[in-house]
Amino acid sequence: MGLRRTSWMHLSALCRRAPLSTAPAAREQPAAGPGAEPVCGPAETARPPVPAVDFGNTQEAYRSRRSWELARSLLVLSLCASPALLARHEQLLHLARKLLGQRLFNTLMKMTFYGQFVAGEDQESIRPLIQHNRAFGVGSILDYGVEEDLTPEEAERTEMESCSSALERDGCGVSKREKQFQAHRAFGDRRDGVTSARTYFYASEAKCDSHMETFLHCIEASGGASEDGFSAIKLTALGRPQFLFSDVLTKWRRFFHHVAAEQGKAGLAAVDTKLEVAALQESVVKMGIASRAEIEDWFTAETLGVSGTLDLLDWCSLIDSRTELSRHLVVPNMQTGRLEPLLSQFTEEEERQMTRMLQRMDVLAKKANQVGVRLMVDAEQTYFQPAISRLTLEMQRRFNVERPLIFNTFQCYLRDAYDNVILDVELARREGWCFGAKLVRGAYMAQERARALEVGYEDPINPTYEATSAVYHRCLDYVLEELKHNARAAVMVASHNEDTVRFTLRRGPCVFDVCSASQLRPSILQRLSGHQWLVTEVCTGQPARGGMEELGLHPADRQVYFGQLLGMCDHISFPLGQAGFPVYKYVPYGPVMEVLPYLSRRALENSGVMKGAQRERQLLWQELKRRLCTRRLFHQPA
Repeated sequence: MGLRRTSWMHLSALCRRAPLSTAPAAREQPAAGPGAEPVCGPAETARPPVPAVDFGNTQEAYRSRRSWELARSLLVLSLCASPALLARHEQLLHLARKLLGQRLFNTLMKMTFYGQFVAGEDQESIRPLIQHNRAFGVGSILDYGVEEDLTPEEAERTEMESCSSALERDGCGVSKREKQFQAHRAFGDRRDGVTSARTYFYASEAKCDSHMETFLHCIEASGGASEDGFSAIKLTALGRPQFLFSDVLTKWRRFFHHVAAEQGKAGLAAVDTKLEVAALQESVVKMGIASRAEIEDWFTAETLGVSGTLDLLDWCSLIDSRTELSRHLVVPNMQTGRLEPLLSQFTEEEERQMTRMLQRMDVLAKKANQVGVRLMVDAEQTYFQPAISRLTLEMQRRFNVERPLIFNTFQCYLRDAYDNVILDVELARREGWCFGAKLVRGAYMAQERARALEVGYEDPINPTYEATSAVYHRCLDYVLEELKHNARAAVMVASHNEDTVRFTLRRGPCVFDVCSASQLRPSILQRLSGHQWLVTEVCTGQPARGGMEELGLHPADRQVYFGQLLGMCDHISFPLGQAGFPVYKYVPYGPVMEVLPYLSRRALENSGVMKGAQRERQLLWQELKRRLCTRRLFHQPA
C-alpha cells in the first residue's frame, strides 16, 4: 500500500477567534427550512426521556449470560482478588503448562482466564461472541492482543536504543532535554507497573509496518462487525518514540506561561491566559526567536482579531506554522534568555522515520474513514503523550471534518487533564472540526510515580483516587455541556466505575467513593475548593449540573458512548446496551500463549479493582442463587 507524504508541522489556518471561556459556549443554530433536519435533536423534537438504567437488577444485567458463564466469571474474579495467587501467578501458569502439556493447558485457559477476558484466537472464532453481544446492544472494539515476548533485559536495551538520538548515542550531540524526556535505564522496560495497556517497543521500521497491517485488519473487522464501530491504535506501535517532540512542546508551552508571569498573569488557567502583544513582541525579539520584521507578519489583525492579545492556542499555531523542523527543535533557556538547540542535528534516517510514522497514521485514518470506523488513539506515558496528543490533533484536523472520526484519549489522573480537555475543545470550535474524546482514569500511575521520584521531576499524577475521580467528573461535565450545544462532538466514557457511569446519566444523587466531605483529606479538599460546584456535590450528594437527561442528550443521538473491557463489569455494559445506550466492549483476540501477557495484566488489574469493591462478585453470586432458587439454572439467553 502506498504511503502518502505528510508533514506533522503543517497546521491549518485558524478561523476567526471565538469568545474564549472555561465554560462551553452556546451556539446559534441555523433556522430550520423546509425539510431541514434538526441540528441538535433533543431540543427540536419531542421524544421519550433518557431510559432509566438499574445496575442492581441482576436478572436483566445477566440476561445475556448462561449460568456456567456466570460461575466462570465468579471463579475468575475471585481468584483475581487473591493476593497470594497473584503474587505467584506466573509461576503457577508455568507449572500448569508443564504438568498438563500444551493442549490441556490451552483447554484449561479457555475454560477460565482466557475464556473470561479474550474472545478467541482469530477473527473467525470471535464472530459468534461479537454477534451475541451485539444482539444485546453491546458493540465491540477489536484488538489483536498479541505482544512480543521480550525479557526485561531485551526490553530495556531496545528502549534505550530507540529513545535516544544516534548523535546522543555516539556522543556527538549534547542533549538539553529535561530529565522527564530522557530515557532512563531503570525504567527501560515500560511494562513494569502497567496493568491496563499493551506496550510496544520500537525494533525496526519493518516491525512498525507489520503493526500497521495488524491495525488495518482490526479496522476492517470492526467495520464488518458493527455499523458504528471503533478501533483502538497506539502510536508507539507505528514509529520511534517521540521523546524530543514531547520535550519541545512542553518547553514551548512553559515558555508561554513564563512570559505570562512576566506580564503579571501567573496562576490563570491555560485557556484564560492572554498575553499583551506589545510586551510579547519585546520578549520574542530579546530572546532571538525572530526579527522585528518577522514579528510584524506574525501579529496581524487576522490572527489577533480585535483583542490585541494572544492566548496559548494562538501562540502555538503561530510558532508551528512558521518554523521548519530543524528550527523547531530549539527551546528557550530561562536563565540566559536565549534559544538553545536540543541537539546539534538529526540524521537523515531519523527524519525519514518521523515521516514514515505519520504516513502510517495517514493510511490507518483513511482506511477507518473508508469502512466507517472511528479510531481511538490510546494515551501512553507522560514523556510520550505531548507528542502523541499533537499528532492526534493533526489527524483530527484533517479527518474530523464531517464527524468525529479520530478520538484522542485524556488520562484524568494527570494534573493538567482539565486544561488539556478545554484547550482541545476550544481549538475544535475555532477551527471548525469535530471534537472527539475518550476519557479514562489512566493506566500508568504506579510507573509514573516511581519514575518521577527516582529521576527527580514533579509527579504529574493527582495525589489520590478521589482527586482523580473529581478531575474525571469535571472533564466529563465540561464535555457534556459542549455536546449539548454541538451535535457534531462526541465522547466515550471509558470507565468501570459505576458511580462515574451514573454521574454521566445523572439519574439521581451522585457521590464519589466517600460518604461525606469529612472523609476527604484536607489537601484534596483544598484542591477542590476552587470548584464550588464539585465541593457542593461531594458534601451533599446532589448534582450541581445536568447529566445526559438534564442536558437533553439522548442515547439515540449517539454522542455519548460507554466502554468497558471484555469480562469486566457486565452488570454495567449490558443494562446500558439493553436500554439503548451506545456501549462497547474492548475485545482482544489471539492465540492462547501469545496473549498470556495480556491475561497477566487483566488479573493484576482485577486485583486492584475487585478486592476493594467486590460488587460484581456479589451480583454474580446473587444471580446464581436466584436462578438456583427459581429452577432456572439452565437459562438460555434470548
